[in-house]
Amino acid sequence: MQLTAPVNRSTRPTGIRDTDGMAVASFVLGLLGLLVLNVFLGPIAIALASVALWRGTARRGRALLGLGLGVADLLVLVAFMATDNTMSWSL
Repeated sequence: MQLTAPVNRSTRPTGIRDTDGMAVASFVLGLLGLLVLNVFLGPIAIALASVALWRGTARRGRALLGLGLGVADLLVLVAFMATDNTMSWSL
């Protein structure tokens, strides 16, 4: 006896779930990048948010926040580098 209906995997949209995850990941990495490793996490957040927006994520606001935070990561890095006159920054 079968308790649940079989899932037809050929009609299930798998890309939507992937893009939603990318949007959330870009937000989290962008937020984390403001504190540490912004030279790495900023560009990754920008790339993930861009791909999620390009693929049409349902979490558009989260992807836009990730994009903004990724750009902010790089701006913070540039500001600290200009202040210290070095290629990196420290507190």
